Parts: sequence; structure tokens; C-alpha cells
Amino acid sequence: MAKEFPLKSKGFHPFGELIGLEFTQSEGGFSRGVLEVDKRHLNPHNVVHGGVIYSMADTGMGGAVYSCLNEGELCATVEIKIVYMAPVTSGRLTCDTKVVHRGKRIAMLESEVKNGERLVAKATGTYSLFKTKEG
Repeated sequence: MAKEFPLKSKGFHPFGELIGLEFTQSEGGFSRGVLEVDKRHLNPHNVVHGGVIYSMADTGMGGAVYSCLNEGELCATVEIKIVYMAPVTSGRLTCDTKVVHRGKRIAMLESEVKNGERLVAKATGTYSLFKTKEG
């Protein structure tokens, strides 16, 4: 049975809360995270910092794969490759992530980050899947 990824659980993901990332969906190997851009997210050129977008993809991947984990399993990022396609200065960012492949020890994922309908970044990632000491 898949683990539940609490969408509105305060304290479940402190870093996500720090940057203002909220999840609206995490189930069946898919997640959707949203972030309202504000001045805290901007770099010195008044464009959203690439680290914010990367963090959305990484966290979205965690949310998607988490929905495929069984009791007694955890996951961790192995690697992520991201391509930035357009700058963002304002609005809402949406990160849709899907599990492309889930094996016994490795999962492969894809994320798309959009600003409205405009694709601003695409990422692929690999996650390690492993049993907890209790599992």
C-alpha cells in the first residue's frame, strides 16, 4: 500500500514551507506543487533564482515517488538534471512531476515547471529506494 504524502501537514516538509511551496496533488506516481512568486524568490537581476525552480523539481520528485513507496520504504535523490528555458519575474509556478519508472531500488522521474502555460524548466531525476531499518 502506498504511503500518504500529506498535502497540508504543517512541519512535514519544512524546506518546502520555507520557500512557499504547496502541494495540491500527490498520488499514483504524480505530484503537483505550486508556488506564488514574490521578491524573496528573486536573484539580483529580479528573476526567480534557479535554485527555487530546482527545489520545486526535487521536492516534486520526492512527492511523486513517495506516493509509490510501500510501508517501510524511503527514498533519496541520487541525481537531477535540469534545463532552464525561460526567465520568471512574477506569477505562479506549477511543477508537475511523474514517475517514469519504478524498480526495486531506483526510480526515474520527470518534472515540468510552468509559469502559467509557459514551460520554464524541465528536469529528470533518479531516486534511490531503500528499506528502513524497521522495514
